Amino acid sequence: MRHHIVLVFCVAAVTTWMLAADAKELSITTIKEDPYTMSRGSELEGYCIDLMSELSKKLGFLYKIHLVKDNRYGAMDSSGNWNGMIGEITRGEADLAVAPLTVTAVREQFVDMTTPFIQTGIGFILRKDLASEDCTFSLLSPFSTNMWVSILIAFFLTGLCIFLVGRISPTEWVNPNTEEHHFTLLHSFWYITGALTLQGAGPHPKALSGRLLSAIWWLFSILLLACYFGNFKAMLQSNSKHISIKTFEDLVNQDVIEYGAVNGGSTMKFFKHSNNQVYRRIYQHIERKKSQVSNMEEGIRRAQEGNFAFIGEAVSLDLAVARYCKLTRSQEVIAMRAYSIAAPLGSPLVKNLTVAILQLSESGELTYLRDKWWASSCTGLEGEGTSEALQPHDLRGLFLLLGLGLGIALLLALLELVYKARKQTKDGKKSCCSVLTAELNWRFGNNMEGAEQDCPEKSKA
Repeated sequence: MRHHIVLVFCVAAVTTWMLAADAKELSITTIKEDPYTMSRGSELEGYCIDLMSELSKKLGFLYKIHLVKDNRYGAMDSSGNWNGMIGEITRGEADLAVAPLTVTAVREQFVDMTTPFIQTGIGFILRKDLASEDCTFSLLSPFSTNMWVSILIAFFLTGLCIFLVGRISPTEWVNPNTEEHHFTLLHSFWYITGALTLQGAGPHPKALSGRLLSAIWWLFSILLLACYFGNFKAMLQSNSKHISIKTFEDLVNQDVIEYGAVNGGSTMKFFKHSNNQVYRRIYQHIERKKSQVSNMEEGIRRAQEGNFAFIGEAVSLDLAVARYCKLTRSQEVIAMRAYSIAAPLGSPLVKNLTVAILQLSESGELTYLRDKWWASSCTGLEGEGTSEALQPHDLRGLFLLLGLGLGIALLLALLELVYKARKQTKDGKKSCCSVLTAELNWRFGNNMEGAEQDCPEKSKA
């Protein structure tokens, strides 16, 4: 029975409020900040605009949005007067303030605020190369994973080609019947391994095809090693210029990277009044070095330029990271806070808006809006844009040269064998094709009696 009474009361309150809202178009103040509210021609768009559209559909009210006159969120001056959006609410110039307004104890004393529509905290952004962790396998870092895989494939293909050339070429293996084949599969791989270490591993090829293949592999190895050591040296020099920064404590305990926050913002106030020694040291450093920035855009720009960590609210920093692929946000987030809609004290709008926001949260609509306006533009580009490791496409000319050399060497070996077969058929009665087939059978271990009968010259030899 009690639940029915509460339900009837809530329905009556909502109905009364909706009737009042229908009689008056709500005036909503907001502020330009990407991606909450942005200009698109003569209209506005963004997260907060979409949020108000969804709330109006749920509660059935009309509204008109305008930008705050002084372009401020709201702070109290020495005489107790509020400026910005909070000032417009307290003076009755607006019914609601819909923007990334942080819920604070001071603001709650002068305006009513709904349940939060976004949860955030304080973090910092900086270039990825400044936040990178030390790699345990730094010897592998000059080449990317794809590059190492490409080198392994090239290694196995070259070893196999040297083995085939050694078997096919009659200059390399004159008489398969009586001679031992030196270029076994194991020796072929050992031979090209010696080239990678700039050391010879005999016996060496004697045929033109084998020498061509050997020269191409040596050239490939020398250029590859030059690229490896050159990139490895560059990485060592780059690593010596910065240190890994992951937390606020890392920021405080170094003097290489400068850091700062928006001057006069809530983030600076948090560090100023914090009892935590690390956070107080951050505020003292910013004040001493005068490393404040005038706005968030300046902070993001300085972070992209390098040697600067910009401290701000995590949700806004996430947007910067989504749009600028060289930046990364700290995993550590402190001083959890939230964004809410502000209304005049005692306003009946707050309760109904709170319920509607909770409904949007439970239905996943708030998550959808967050994904829509914080969509990353770095997909598929992040690794390429920030990695210093060489990629296969960086040395595609070198791999193309090696592939061309392998193909020409195999073709030359076959031509050498065909030439020998044609030479044998001049004085005999067998065709060139039968002699060539017999040679291949002997060289690749498929010896049969018929093959020996087809090549009496070989048996006599």
